[in-house]
Amino acid sequence: MKAMTAENSKLGFIGIGYMGRPIAQRLLESGFKVKAYDRDRSKAERLLPYGGKIAESVAELSSSCDVILSCLASDEAVLSVYGGPDGAFANAHRGSIVLDMSTVYPETSQQLARLGSELGVNLLDVTISGSTPAAEKGLLTLFGGGDQGCFDAAEAIFRVIARKYFFLGVSGSGATMKLVVNTLLGIGMQAIAEAIALGEKAGLDRNRLLDVLSETAVIAPAHVGKLERARKNDYSPQFPLRLMNKDFGLIFNLAAAVGARMPATEAAFEVNARQLEQGNEEDFSAVILQMEKRSHVLDTLGNLQTAFASLESPVRNQI
Repeated sequence: MKAMTAENSKLGFIGIGYMGRPIAQRLLESGFKVKAYDRDRSKAERLLPYGGKIAESVAELSSSCDVILSCLASDEAVLSVYGGPDGAFANAHRGSIVLDMSTVYPETSQQLARLGSELGVNLLDVTISGSTPAAEKGLLTLFGGGDQGCFDAAEAIFRVIARKYFFLGVSGSGATMKLVVNTLLGIGMQAIAEAIALGEKAGLDRNRLLDVLSETAVIAPAHVGKLERARKNDYSPQFPLRLMNKDFGLIFNLAAAVGARMPATEAAFEVNARQLEQGNEEDFSAVILQMEKRSHVLDTLGNLQTAFASLESPVRNQI
């Protein structure tokens, strides 16, 4: 299969959100021609200064591009974009390539691949590991499922947006690997939140605790930046809490289908869900706030300060 390069490929990008925008921007800055579509037109317009063009519909985009990328928030959104008479598949040219980068259930990727094949379109599930800052720097990790020839042909695209990319196997393999990775991501964040609450509860200075934790070998690279942001009480979304919550649901569906037990994941999901109930658009690291709340950290710190003050006062009186 012919390699997809900036010189011979017209890219269409559907879904210009937290991850889609920096990925599409990097492709534009590296010389690829990119036409963008988002239900919220203003999001697609953010690519105009970088040379991007705007499509008024999915049908227009897919009919004018030979490589389609999508980065959407849910299985329902993906199925809606690709299916139906106004969808991407129905309006794409035979021989077009689709790189769906959405986090979806593996069966959804398989369903899309079958539908695309019937219409002469080859679909790869190419899922993403990494948050917004990694996408901005081109440091993502990608997991691919589908036809290996198509995957290899897309290497020029992958090199622009990722530092590592792996082919996993048949359709749905990329989606499965993403759920495996996000299992660790969600559990790891919950473990960190518990450890932080424990240290604070025991009287450690919060800032010093976070600084030291970030220097230890037990904190994964994906979590290091979260500690620095927590130090500033910055929980603005890089990977939104609601998307981690959605991914937990996909993980449990997959676990039930294959008969896997997930007790630690269940515990992490419960805390994630409680924090999501606050109704704020926060990063998934906001489970730190939930654990601090449950541990009554502020109350404990106040009590410790009072106790230390009472111990110090006789000493001061004797001086």
